[in-house]
Amino acid sequence: MHDDRKLVEGRLKRVLDERIRPAVYPESVPLTVAVWTAPGEPVPVAEGLAATPEPIEAGARWGAPWGTSWFHVTGTVPAAWAGRTVEAILDLGFDENMPGFQCEGLVYRPDGTPVKGLNPRNQWVRIASPAEGGETVDLRVEAASNPVILDYHPFLPTQLGDKDTAGSEPQYRLERMDLAVFDETVWGLVMDLEVLGELMQELPEDSGRRHEVLRAVDRALDAVDLQDVNGTAAAARARLEGVLAAPAHDSAHRISAVGHAHIDSAWLWPLRETVRKVARTTSNMTGLLDDDPDFVFSMSQAQQWAWVKEHRPEVWARVKKAVADGRFVPAGGMWVESDTNMPGSEAMARQFVHGKRFFIEEFGVENDEAWLPDTFGFAAGLPQIIKAAGSKWLLTQKISWSQTNKFPHHTFQWEGIDGTRIFTHFPPVDTYNCAVKGSEIAHAARNFKDKGVARHSLAPVGWGDGGGGTTREMIAKVARLRNLEGSPTVRWETPAEFFEKAEAEYPNAPVWVGELYLELHRATLTSQAGTKQGNRRSEHLLREAELWAATAAVRAGFPYPYEELDRIWKTVLLHQFHDILPGSSIAWVHREARATYAAVADGLNAIIDAAQRALAGEGGRTLVFNSAPHARAGVPAGGAHAPVADGQSGIAARADGGYVLDNGLLRVEVDACGLVVSAYDLVSGREAVAPGQALNLPQLHADFPNMWDAWDVDEFYRHTVTDLTEAAAVTPGDGASVRVERRFGDSRMTQVLTLAPGQRRLDIDTEVDWHETEKFLKLAFPLDVHAERYASETQFGHFHRPTHTNTSWEAAKFEACNHRFVHVEEPGWGVALVNDSTYGHDVTRTVRDADAGTTTTVRVSLLRAPRFPDPETDQGVHRFRHALAPGAGIVDAVREGYRINLPERRVTGGAADVAPLVSVDDDAVVVTAVKLADDGSGDVVIRFHEARGGRARTTLRLGFDAAAVDVTDLLERPLAGADAPEHDGGAVAVSLRPFELVTLRVRRA
Repeated sequence: MHDDRKLVEGRLKRVLDERIRPAVYPESVPLTVAVWTAPGEPVPVAEGLAATPEPIEAGARWGAPWGTSWFHVTGTVPAAWAGRTVEAILDLGFDENMPGFQCEGLVYRPDGTPVKGLNPRNQWVRIASPAEGGETVDLRVEAASNPVILDYHPFLPTQLGDKDTAGSEPQYRLERMDLAVFDETVWGLVMDLEVLGELMQELPEDSGRRHEVLRAVDRALDAVDLQDVNGTAAAARARLEGVLAAPAHDSAHRISAVGHAHIDSAWLWPLRETVRKVARTTSNMTGLLDDDPDFVFSMSQAQQWAWVKEHRPEVWARVKKAVADGRFVPAGGMWVESDTNMPGSEAMARQFVHGKRFFIEEFGVENDEAWLPDTFGFAAGLPQIIKAAGSKWLLTQKISWSQTNKFPHHTFQWEGIDGTRIFTHFPPVDTYNCAVKGSEIAHAARNFKDKGVARHSLAPVGWGDGGGGTTREMIAKVARLRNLEGSPTVRWETPAEFFEKAEAEYPNAPVWVGELYLELHRATLTSQAGTKQGNRRSEHLLREAELWAATAAVRAGFPYPYEELDRIWKTVLLHQFHDILPGSSIAWVHREARATYAAVADGLNAIIDAAQRALAGEGGRTLVFNSAPHARAGVPAGGAHAPVADGQSGIAARADGGYVLDNGLLRVEVDACGLVVSAYDLVSGREAVAPGQALNLPQLHADFPNMWDAWDVDEFYRHTVTDLTEAAAVTPGDGASVRVERRFGDSRMTQVLTLAPGQRRLDIDTEVDWHETEKFLKLAFPLDVHAERYASETQFGHFHRPTHTNTSWEAAKFEACNHRFVHVEEPGWGVALVNDSTYGHDVTRTVRDADAGTTTTVRVSLLRAPRFPDPETDQGVHRFRHALAPGAGIVDAVREGYRINLPERRVTGGAADVAPLVSVDDDAVVVTAVKLADDGSGDVVIRFHEARGGRARTTLRLGFDAAAVDVTDLLERPLAGADAPEHDGGAVAVSLRPFELVTLRVRRA
């Protein structure tokens, strides 16, 4: 037979595009449209429905950026359409290539009942099936004119990312607003031909199945009368029945399709718009669940469910029913799909506490999986947290975005820092927006790296990022791919059903140890410094508020602020979403975040102040409150004590210019350029500064990545660097301190270097008035330390990374995450660099020619200046605090990290000291939370972990009488199979594995 494959394929494309698809709606009449534009922010539904609209015609422009327009659409179904299916086609000016990224709408009936959402891939509204003729059409559309931020030429700076700068130019042109006949037979033919045409493209050119499908398609097209598609579609479909009925091979890859709409809780739109995006999407999904009995839809992020409950009660009622039916499935068990690199230990735990508790309380559903398809890498401490929350599985897709190395597994056991293993799956479809295209389904099967030992994978099906979810076309394709020769089998299943099958078939899955590092989006550790500082400060204020409120409740009957703490925790957790905390959202999001963090700080400081005053009582004696988990300056951890003198520090002029700071433990020399040229540990007789180098060196790089400006820093940024060695002034400060002023570009930097009495650390307070563009500012510390690896703090412990670049895996980690410290060490002596709000850093090593010694350089990342999506990123004044601790071990690094983030508080009160509610006798055991149980019982909850990375045996002492002590999960429920720890009413014996996390619930006597 002659090879006419390309001829038939070309025929299929043209006939589908020009004849069959247009025939889906063979008849139409225009609807009458009027519009009312809300004057500012979105109005309540009742107000929008009651407004008086003005007529508007198709083709007219509408919608200022971030505006809301209420369209009133009316018409009558023609009598001649009786017995046929009738739909309204409401095209607000959509670009079909941008679902979730432009204008959207929610359709209501006149009584305010939501009908469905409108988006570029979902423009229809069912009116009648079958129609009787004469039906009145009366619909209202709440239309959001969200501007397109990420356009066809992406990453161009734009002022559209904030309503304050976006202007008022209409963004859209009203297109088709018609009433139309929907021909389901023709639509079915479109689905048949799309599935088969896409299947053909993925089959080998010499396969018999490809040619079998080709011939069937050719015969079907022969049956189509191009002048009467609607009258001949059924005959064409009949000619495809045979190839559509051929079953898949027994060895075919098996895909669990999960209906999904990955909705970013904020990104290229503000939080308030996400509330409406979720309502639009869930309205559509509940409708599809009614239409198709096999379809299953899953939604993560308890915050988004809570928004529906609060703002769209009518939609919430439909959602609750669908959940009860087991087909609308809560997923993930987290408050939001958060970043997992930067959130602190307690915050990461509370993501699961608040997320899981919401689903349990609202639906009686407890998630076994963590669902994080789009998060930018995963910290090595996360597996233990997932397990401690009562979950056992993890799904993500994002690691497939890595630029350098291909991850070797799609299904595997992920082992964290403490040895906990979590069964993990990366969908090989390589997208969380799967549209069930043949190319996607075939790619999943070909790409799956565990062939031969496993055969199941998962595909999240539906438009995401900006929402939209699954479409009826996707559902139709899944129905045809359920059991089709030449294709993987595709069936709707819940996440739990997938994981149960995948785990059962792959009991000996390979193990990956350590962090899941994303070789992309590294700059999210630095962008939007103000947001990151707000998060770090909020986390530590929450620790303080819980600690002192619990202590005051037990000691003084203080009313514990359950509801306020719950509200604030949820606010902080929301802002850890993976496009807010990483700094990759529009200007509006970060402007609001800064204001929110300020309000959070005010609320928490008020709680802390009230609790500490309740503890201090009346009087004129000063008490120092220590919120850190380690004693300092004579004040016990979690207690309050009168201030204690802590030695002296001195300052002297340096012969070559600059100053010498000395406190008997550490001697620091600052030269005339304001650089630290010596940091001598007098205790061990060891110099920290590498020969010929200087610490605290500001360095400026050009920073213009190839794409994803706020997200990425590309390795070539290192090719150019400017050392900011010139100082405008170097002068003595207050006490034993040196003040250094610098100017560069359009910016200025002021630093105060202080040597505190009685401490082996140099405090570095930095203020930068930043007005650069597309630059990267770092602070370098070249240390005389021979280290092949270094430690950086992560949740409930620390993680080691190599300092060398032996392999591409190591070389790719040229920017990494730390929490409060980075620590480099030779056996017996190390240096810690701690911070109060920075996360990004890099560590490199060189061998010196002069003495063959090794210089290990730690650089902290301070500021960037990307122009997309926020063209004013980080412009203005920023303040950072760091401290250098020569001679520090890991436990010292932990201690100093807490110290710099939890400054002491001084309160004037009575004569009595405040004893800690909880104390431990081993500094390697770190108490991360002391609080009252969330259920209001008055029980005291204590969370702690081993922080050195070794075993620990300690006694946890209680400052109150205990009636019972239970080991619990993160949700404060007794842990199945865990023995109650030994206690005598006031002391609990504790034995911990390396990095082990423990939560105790103590019932007071």
